[in-house]
Amino acid sequence: MEFKHWQQKIFFYLTTLCLQKFIKEDVPDLPDETPENNSFLVIEAWKHSDFLCKNYILSGLEDNLYNVYSGVETSKELWNALEKKYKTEDARKKKFAAAKFLDYKMVDSKSVITQVQELQVIIHDLLAEGLVINETFQVASIIEKLPPLWKDFKNYLKHKPKGVENVTLLKAFSS
Repeated sequence: MEFKHWQQKIFFYLTTLCLQKFIKEDVPDLPDETPENNSFLVIEAWKHSDFLCKNYILSGLEDNLYNVYSGVETSKELWNALEKKYKTEDARKKKFAAAKFLDYKMVDSKSVITQVQELQVIIHDLLAEGLVINETFQVASIIEKLPPLWKDFKNYLKHKPKGVENVTLLKAFSS
């Protein structure tokens, strides 16, 4: 499962248990004039809730990750460690998807429709990673990636007036 999806599910779960605040909060810093009894109770209540929160997060991890992260002290440290590790991996996925899109080249030996469909899958992957590509850019990219035998048609499309025609091209290949 992708980290963003897992994180949203765990955050929702913690929210239903009213524990989500512990992924952002440190141990409360109480004023010096707080009576020792009250201070002890507040800190112990916080530690108990943080313990629950941390273990709910840990229980959502796969066993091998549970062992790696079980020694983390607080929910906040755990949450931040997971974000640091997996948000970096998400960034790599975005770079990979973008590179795949940029490197894609159509060839004469396959049907253009099949290749446009492959390109649409790549575009879908980009969108799934949160990278937004407007329709005009998608159309221009498809035109630029047309195979060499389509050179005349490609030039025709590139030099005709802007407008609905290019959007129609994208919709024709989408069907």
